[in-house]
Amino acid sequence: MSGHSKWASIKHKKAATDAKRGAAFTKVTREITAAAKDGGGNQETNIRLRAAVIRAKEINMPSTNIENAIKKGTGELPGVIYENVVFDAYGPGGVAILIEGLTDNKNRTTAEIRNILSKKNGSMAGAGSTAWMFTSRGFLSVEKTKISEDALMEIALEAGAEDIKSEGENYDIVCDPSNFEAVKAAIKAKNIPTITAEVTKIPNSTVKVTGNEAKQMLSLMEALEDQEDIQAVHANFDIPDEEMEKASE
Repeated sequence: MSGHSKWASIKHKKAATDAKRGAAFTKVTREITAAAKDGGGNQETNIRLRAAVIRAKEINMPSTNIENAIKKGTGELPGVIYENVVFDAYGPGGVAILIEGLTDNKNRTTAEIRNILSKKNGSMAGAGSTAWMFTSRGFLSVEKTKISEDALMEIALEAGAEDIKSEGENYDIVCDPSNFEAVKAAIKAKNIPTITAEVTKIPNSTVKVTGNEAKQMLSLMEALEDQEDIQAVHANFDIPDEEMEKASE
C-alpha cells in the first residue's frame, strides 16, 4: 500500500495549488451532478452525494455552485447528462491501472485515454482485466507529528477501522467503506487533521517499479488524472520513497 499512500500525499499537495483548482471544480461538479441523478438530491440518504459535497467544500467551492450541480442532477435545472465509464489499462513495468470517469461522450473520452496511454508507455486492456486487482476501502492518512500511533489506533479502531500502518512520515488507516464516515468523524472530533481521507480502491498486491519506469509511471498517472473526464485513477505500483519524492518535485 506504500505506493498508494505516497501518491495520495502527492495528489493532496497538487490539489491544493491554485493552478489545479479549476480542474478540481470541474471534476467534483460532475460527481455531484451524477450522484444526484443516480441517488437523488438528499445528502442524508445519498452517501455518494454527501461525499462529493464534502469534497467540494474542502476545495472551497461556493455553495451556489454545489446547489446548482445538485439541481442539474435531479432535473430541477437543465444540464449535461454524464455517464460512468471505467477503463482497464497497464502502465510501465506491468503496473495494473483502473481508470474511472464521468463523460458526456464516451467515444471521445475513450479515444483521449487511449491516446494518453499510447504516449506515456501504457496500453488499454480488456474490460475487467484489472478491476479484480483492487478492493474498495476507506483510506485516511495522518501525519505522525500530530498524534502517537497508540492514541490514533485507539480512536480509529473504536470507530470501526480495520488496520493502521506506519508509512514513512504518516499513519495510514484502512476501513470498510461503510465505516469510513464514522472513522473520519472520530478523528475530526479529536481535532486531528488528515492529509487525505477518501473512499478509494486499494490494490490487493503491488508491482515494484524503479528508475526510468517509475518516472514514466508517475508521468502517466498525472496525465490521466489531469484529463477532465477522469474522476479517479487507481494503480498497483510500489515506487521507493526517494524516487517518488524526486518525481514529485
